[in-house]
Amino acid sequence: MRIVNFYYTESGECPVKEFLDSLSSKQAQKVIYTLQIIEELEIVPSQYLKKLTNTNDIWEVRVIFSGNIFRLLGFFENEQLIILNHAFQKKTQKTPAKDIKLAEKRKNNYLLRRQENE
Repeated sequence: MRIVNFYYTESGECPVKEFLDSLSSKQAQKVIYTLQIIEELEIVPSQYLKKLTNTNDIWEVRVIFSGNIFRLLGFFENEQLIILNHAFQKKTQKTPAKDIKLAEKRKNNYLLRRQENE
């Protein structure tokens, strides 16, 4: 079983939570449903969770709802813990490089702060 957590900035903001709050209740429910699948299934189908190639070990949670495509980006801290640090509505075929770079930057920030607190 996996655990999905959200990344918080040093100032206490949570980008993924802010994104979820911007969605309609039905859209947010679909995202939460997808996160539950990721937590509960031992082997998660790639339609829900996929490792992005040519990245610093960034994974994407994939959600489709009524023609809208949502992506939540993050990384595994260990085999069971996923830290989601960025979310957006996808409008192009490929995941935009700027979104991947932001997820990588937040991952590095998270790991650096974690290391400093040990």
